[in-house]
Amino acid sequence: MSNLSTAALPHDEIGPGTWPRGVDRTPKYSIGVLVGLLKEEFPATTVSKIRFLEDQGLVKPFRTGSGYRKYSPADLERIRFILAQQRDSYAPLKIIHEQLEALDGGYDIGPEPAARLVSSEGEVVVPQGQSVTLRTLREVTGAPSDIIEECVRVGLIHPDLGGRFPARAVKVVTLVQKLGESGVQARSLRGVRVSADRCADLVERVITSRENRSRPGDRERNRSQAEQLSENISDLHNEIFVLAVAALLE
Repeated sequence: MSNLSTAALPHDEIGPGTWPRGVDRTPKYSIGVLVGLLKEEFPATTVSKIRFLEDQGLVKPFRTGSGYRKYSPADLERIRFILAQQRDSYAPLKIIHEQLEALDGGYDIGPEPAARLVSSEGEVVVPQGQSVTLRTLREVTGAPSDIIEECVRVGLIHPDLGGRFPARAVKVVTLVQKLGESGVQARSLRGVRVSADRCADLVERVITSRENRSRPGDRERNRSQAEQLSENISDLHNEIFVLAVAALLE
């Protein structure tokens, strides 16, 4: 069967174990019609996007004798899953490919465990060391997707390879929203990210300059020193910032 082209096979025999199961595999949609069906839920969908997903091996449409692509309702659901994972979890295609392979193999992909939320002085926070999905980040902060996407583009927060965000992203997005209410847009905060990265580089240089870092206990001492340095630099930055603003008002 591996020597046959896709067009030579009945569509229900292409990838016999592929997910979703129990969904009609009759090829009926042209690529244009398919994009139209997806646009209501995923407005950014384009023909080139669908072709790219095919190039990546994530979907395999039926090919007519003339070479035209035809998609089935099962293909439609598979593409919906891919686009939803990209939108809701910022999952890279490598991770989505692995998820689809698991689904094709008969494994269920259950919902990821939700982060344990706690209340601190009236604010909902996520314990440090835990991470949150995009959905949880939206629910906890009340921020719309476009605000979070802008935070990612500017570099204020970064998802990991699984599309999850560090716990501190909750506080970052919350503060960005408060600044937005005062007229400060997220894209104007790129300098804050640059400044933070430079301070982090300074802390790293101090920590890595220590000798005998491989001795037992050095890792914990380095962590403690890094936290202290970070706190001191943050306090210094705040005082200089207050002085700068005061000078503007004189």
